[in-house]
Amino acid sequence: MRTAAETQVRRPSAVRVLTTLLATTAAATVVVELLNWWYAPEQGFGLAVRTGWAMLRSFGFLLLIGHVRRGRTVARPFGLILAVTTIFAVGRLIVPRQGVPPLPGLLGFAILTALCVAVVWLLYRSSALAGHLVRHRPRLVIDRDGISWRETPPRRPQASAWLLTSRVAAFTYSPLMLVPALVAGGSILDDRLTAVPAVLFWFGAGITASYAVLFCTAFLMRGKDWARGLLVVVTGAVLAVDLPLCWWLLGVDGLVRDGGPLVAAAGLTLYGLRCAARAPDDARPEPRP
Repeated sequence: MRTAAETQVRRPSAVRVLTTLLATTAAATVVVELLNWWYAPEQGFGLAVRTGWAMLRSFGFLLLIGHVRRGRTVARPFGLILAVTTIFAVGRLIVPRQGVPPLPGLLGFAILTALCVAVVWLLYRSSALAGHLVRHRPRLVIDRDGISWRETPPRRPQASAWLLTSRVAAFTYSPLMLVPALVAGGSILDDRLTAVPAVLFWFGAGITASYAVLFCTAFLMRGKDWARGLLVVVTGAVLAVDLPLCWWLLGVDGLVRDGGPLVAAAGLTLYGLRCAARAPDDARPEPRP
């Protein structure tokens, strides 16, 4: 077994470059959101919720650093989804309801977009990282030597990179539904008490979506064809619930700001399923964004 020092020495230089890039992207996410909050003409409850959700992605980039340093296979799909949803989450807050976006916000968003593109490019185009991101999560193992916590390959059949990407994208459905539901919940405190049942239904649908995705992806990773079709149905149901509620309770602005990221995640999920289905069983190509 390699020691920690040996693992550190054998890490390719691309890992250090990507780690620095991810830390910079995390910091840029916070800075851009603070700039947007500072220049926003209306600093209401909805903007606070969306800003807080967008800033949480900075912790996602820090978590991704850990996966990259440990050489985890999940780093690629996680980084792709995190970069795409970050661009959507921050971009929807830069544009005000009226007028043109402030110049500092636009410059910050442009820099953040360039950083996210660079992250995805390194994850999928660097051959050094391709050889590094091959490890699995450690598990509790019980054998003749006793009980130990070590890396073991999963018992299920090895899933293609596109299936991993679809799984990670589908797991974003629930938070992408709960955030606008929380924003709509703020309107209940004003003069829209009639919307209480719809908001409660929205919350329930968001929580249900998380369990439905967990069920589908558990069997999808085991190569069950019916799970692929069920995930497509779940994706359609999520869009059918979320988009009309965004339009009714949050207006066209909410439909664009909160429905757009969900549509992007759903599109990436369906595209990943399609690519995984068209790939031969013995070929496991890496996704090329």
